Amino acid sequence: MTDFLYPFLERDERGTDALLDDLAASAKAKAAASDALRVDTLAALAPELDAAAAAMVDRFEAGGRLLAFGNGGSATDAAALVALLTRPPSGRALPALSLAADPAVLTALANDVGFEVVFARQLVAAAGPRDIALGLSTSGSSTNLLRAFAEAARLGLLTVGLAGYDGGTMAASGTIDHCLVVRSDSVHRIQEAQRAVLFDLWERTQRALLARSHRDG
Repeated sequence: MTDFLYPFLERDERGTDALLDDLAASAKAKAAASDALRVDTLAALAPELDAAAAAMVDRFEAGGRLLAFGNGGSATDAAALVALLTRPPSGRALPALSLAADPAVLTALANDVGFEVVFARQLVAAAGPRDIALGLSTSGSSTNLLRAFAEAARLGLLTVGLAGYDGGTMAASGTIDHCLVVRSDSVHRIQEAQRAVLFDLWERTQRALLARSHRDG
């Protein structure tokens, strides 16, 4: 009954070994591709990452906080960034909130108004002009992110976007101050590289905060 799901279970020992070899080779190839994309992306984005970190430090020092959002796996990455900012392994804790964290808020807005505004409406209610709006999308064209960035720009927030492929509509929207594009056509590789970009952005922000405190102290 399981042969159509797990055909290798019915194979002889040699067939199973060959399958395991193929799986191992595939995993190694994907890991190598992911690592290469991470290295290339961080190198290509280094100037923009420095600029985004400096702009974020300006907002944090002025009393602002970071509001992060995304859909699916990007929502998980947004939450991970918020945890890194608010409970860092080293350096200074910084105020941050995930707009995808509260299911009551998300479902109420989705049900009463529409899913395309689940992040924009939260920005209207909770954001101030000194805050930072950071959104993640693998496609760069998620409607609810585009609506959120448009609202953030209207409110005067600093806007930071992470996108994949060629940046999609996010890169062409004109509402994002710093659009960090992972140039790949694989959703899996994009998300893996975006996590590295977020960690690198956090590190640069911490370094910029430290340098500023030394300069001002």
